[in-house]
Amino acid sequence: MTNHARPVGNALVRKFRQNWRWGKAHRWTHLIEEHDVNPMVRGQRALRKAWWRLTRPDKHSSATPVFLVGVQRSGTNMLAHGLDEMPEFQVYNEGNTKAFDDFRLRPAPVIESLIAQSRARYVLFKPLCDSHRTPELLEQFGPKARAIWAYRGVDGRVRSAVAKFGDSNLRVLRAFAAGEAHSAWQVQRLSPENADLVRSFDFSRLSAESGAALFWYVRNSLYFEVALDQRHDTTLLPYDQLLSEPGPVAGALCGFLGLGFRKELIANIDPSRRSQREPLPIDQRIRERCSELKERLDQAYAVQMSRPIGERSVRLSGSPVPTSLVAHS
Repeated sequence: MTNHARPVGNALVRKFRQNWRWGKAHRWTHLIEEHDVNPMVRGQRALRKAWWRLTRPDKHSSATPVFLVGVQRSGTNMLAHGLDEMPEFQVYNEGNTKAFDDFRLRPAPVIESLIAQSRARYVLFKPLCDSHRTPELLEQFGPKARAIWAYRGVDGRVRSAVAKFGDSNLRVLRAFAAGEAHSAWQVQRLSPENADLVRSFDFSRLSAESGAALFWYVRNSLYFEVALDQRHDTTLLPYDQLLSEPGPVAGALCGFLGLGFRKELIANIDPSRRSQREPLPIDQRIRERCSELKERLDQAYAVQMSRPIGERSVRLSGSPVPTSLVAHS
């Protein structure tokens, strides 16, 4: 076996094990949906998109790039699939090798070419491993570029992450605390305060769940640390609230993108995914940090939703979302 074939084979085995572990922990139908492998769904979607592109009135206008960012296992797959149901969207998920290399966004000229060649109105990329680069991406691909930062309650995210990735979050943070892994995407743009926080833990005493919660904290902290809360071209998207109140949350997102409300976005939302289980046994100091940050994110989203519709919508095209579908805080 060649040196190149061995890493590829190892990666495939690792990915199979991750999906097998996650499928056992969750429903297998969710795994099929997550990886978008249902041929009936994909075929019907392709037909809708082809018809829309044949009949669209603005065939010569350039596409708007949209970056779906945040922390892995925060409902981004469900959201990406919902947006992909809308014929105006072309979606490049993080496993698409045209736009991604080992889950990292390819160089800007490649992405620019994909946007320029697209016949869609919006081109969505899901560069979760590059979430720390969101301001840079918005500047590179602006002024039309937009970003959606999805977030989820820590317990739901931790359960899903540990089920799929095991203790990977714990291992990379432990390596960083030991003076290693400084080039890993997981610790890029870590603030000095959060770097010190990570180093303050005895990782031999932390569980995989506590490690995943600490990762949730340092990565979601970036939303404020890189000042995304101050930008008009970025919006928050709370996954848990999307499950409980799909209409208002999805309607606000459509408004932000300059679209009228589209029921396709929420057609496949399964409210039963809302976790009713007891909180996980997470390290108390990490739990307190996560609770404070979740409250801060929720407050930022409430402020976002309290603004008049005209201020929330970037008004790129289409009609604003109907007021009846928007929840005001």
